[in-house]
Amino acid sequence: MTQAKQRDYAFWVKLATRASVTVALILIAVKVTAWLVTDSASMLASLTDSMLDSLASLFTFFAVRYAIQPADNEHRFGHGKAEAMAAMVQSALITGSALLLAVHSVQQWIQGTPVQQAEIGVYVSLFAIALTLALVVLQRVAVKKTGSQAIAADALHFSSDLLLNSAVIAALILSAYGWLWADSVFAILIAAFLAQGAIRIGWNAFQSLMDRELPDAEKQHIVDTIKAVPGVRGLHGLKTRSAGPTRFVQCHIELDDFLNLRQAHDIADLAEKRVEALFDQTEVIIHMDPLSVVPAELHQQVTQAETSLIEPQEPADDSGQTQ
Repeated sequence: MTQAKQRDYAFWVKLATRASVTVALILIAVKVTAWLVTDSASMLASLTDSMLDSLASLFTFFAVRYAIQPADNEHRFGHGKAEAMAAMVQSALITGSALLLAVHSVQQWIQGTPVQQAEIGVYVSLFAIALTLALVVLQRVAVKKTGSQAIAADALHFSSDLLLNSAVIAALILSAYGWLWADSVFAILIAAFLAQGAIRIGWNAFQSLMDRELPDAEKQHIVDTIKAVPGVRGLHGLKTRSAGPTRFVQCHIELDDFLNLRQAHDIADLAEKRVEALFDQTEVIIHMDPLSVVPAELHQQVTQAETSLIEPQEPADDSGQTQ
């Protein structure tokens, strides 16, 4: 990524995260007031979600800034996994809050507590919808400019808030017309929705921390790009992963036996540059193999994989040699 692209990336992710934190804090302030006035379970659910949004936005705010720092001597592969670690924390917080919200809603349903001044809750929810919609538009522009996974996840979370606030309005209106159970039922449904989203966020973050392979479509694009390089006769041993905004790709390319070292280097260098050009932030390592050694190398890789599955390694003695 060029310095100009890095500056552009940093500008948009910082702008989006600042806006996210600001909106979340404003919504907390107005929803606390609305909940104290209405004593609505669905409004409490909306308040809980906004509080979680603020925590998530703060985690994203700091994680993105840490993740975009360049690699250093202690973190040679960069700091991209900070985003996934923050997402794991968010997932735990959201799940716990959803459980507490569900318990509170069940208690209120049993007690049959009526909603007070429902119109205030409706006005607050309409204000929240307008403010959230403006934020989502900004976040989507930022995602289009940067492709940031953290901002995309935050935008998805706030997009779901549009439905959540609409559900709160419906619950308050129904409760005002005597359907007292509607407020608690909608709050329980919102809690279930939050828990489901938290589990999905946590699972995706776990997969990122475990260095899951890139999507099949991206991998196929990488393979097609490398095979299209003049002089490349094939490739094998493709390995991919991602950490925050950075993708990592490594593989072996197959070349004619009698190329000189400079020719082989130029082919591999061209392949690396073309793969790097596919995405904004990509690190590529390509190993060159002459065609004559490829069958033996592939056979050795398969044999080692099968042996590791069926034959446990013998323990070493104190001298470091196998027994």
